[in-house]
Amino acid sequence: MRMSEPAKLPLSSGGAEGQKMEMQIPISDIDLALIKKMQEAAATISAGQSQVLMGKPSAYTLGNGDVLQVIVWDHPELAAATGAQPQTNGRISDPIQGFVIDNDGNVQLPYSGSVHVAGLQIDQAQQKIYKEFSRVFVKPQVTVRVASFRSQQVYVDGEVHTPGAVPINDIAMNLYEAINRAGGFSPTADQGRMVLVREGTSYPLNLTRMLELGENPASIVLKSGDLLRIMSRDESGVFVMGEVNRPVTAIPMKSGKLTLSDALSQAGSLNTGSADAAQLFIVRGSLDTEPKVFHLDAHSPVSMVLANQFELQPKDIVYVDGNGLVRFNRVLSLLLPAINAGLTTAIVTK
Repeated sequence: MRMSEPAKLPLSSGGAEGQKMEMQIPISDIDLALIKKMQEAAATISAGQSQVLMGKPSAYTLGNGDVLQVIVWDHPELAAATGAQPQTNGRISDPIQGFVIDNDGNVQLPYSGSVHVAGLQIDQAQQKIYKEFSRVFVKPQVTVRVASFRSQQVYVDGEVHTPGAVPINDIAMNLYEAINRAGGFSPTADQGRMVLVREGTSYPLNLTRMLELGENPASIVLKSGDLLRIMSRDESGVFVMGEVNRPVTAIPMKSGKLTLSDALSQAGSLNTGSADAAQLFIVRGSLDTEPKVFHLDAHSPVSMVLANQFELQPKDIVYVDGNGLVRFNRVLSLLLPAINAGLTTAIVTK
C-alpha cells in the first residue's frame, strides 16, 4: 500500500518504573523525489569531505633521517668521503652510503663541517653546500641528491596488497600514489569506503562518488603522518531477511555500491509463495536514537526501477513481510504448537 503522507511506526520501550514510552518512527515511501534528494545529499557530503583535503603538491623538503649523496666533480679523492662511491654489496640491511641528516637537521661534510639543511628543498641545499665547498675549492661542481628518503612517510592500512609505511619522496604523494605504492586494492577492498586520519581527525572518502562527480582523486595530497585505511566490503554488508528465498548478508560491489535490487538479487529475490511484495521495508540506523524506515511497494514493474536506484548503506536491514496467510499460520504455530499441519490447513481454509 502507498501512503500519501509518511506513516508513523510506534515502538514501545519499558522505562525505569515499568512505564511504556512510545517513539514514533516515520515511514517514507521510496519514489523518484526521495531518491533524487538522497543522491544530492550524498554528493554534497562527498564533495565537502574531499574539498578539505585537496591541494597542490609542493617540492620535497629535507628532514631528519634523510640520507644525502654529495658529489664534487673533478675531485675523485672526495668520492669516498662524500658517499659518492657505488654500493658494492646488495644486502637490504646494509646502510645507505651518504650523509645522514642528524636530529638537529645538520649534515657533517668534509672541509665544511656542520651544514644545516633540514627544511630546505634539494636545490636550496645544493646551493648552501656549494657555498661551503667554495671556501676550499675554486668554483666546485657540486651535485646533491637524496640517496634515501626517511624523514616523511604515510601509513596505508586495510585492504591493499602490501599495507604498511610508505615513504614520501620527490614524487607527490596523492591518494592514487599512496594506494599504488601499497600494492593496489585487494579483491575485498571497498572503494567507496576509505578513511584518511590526519592529526586525530577522520575524513571519510568515497573514490567511486568522486569519479562520478568529476573530482580527481590525485588532487588529494597526503601529508607526513597521515593514515589511509581502506575498508573491507565484508564490513559494509546489508542484512536481507524476511520472505526471501535465501536470507543473506548482501555484500557491496567493488565500487562500494549496493542498491536495493542488488541486495534482493543476492538473496535470491522474493519468495513468490509467501512474500507480500507491497510490504518491503528498509530499516536504517536501527541502533541510532533516530532510526529511519523506508517503504517500497514492489508490485509494480516501475518499483524495480526505483529499487535499482535506491542505494543502501552499511548495516541497513532489508525486510520483506509475509502475506496474510503466512502471518496467520505463524500466529497459530505460536499459540498452538502441538497442532498438526493438516488441522492447521483445515482451520485456515474455513
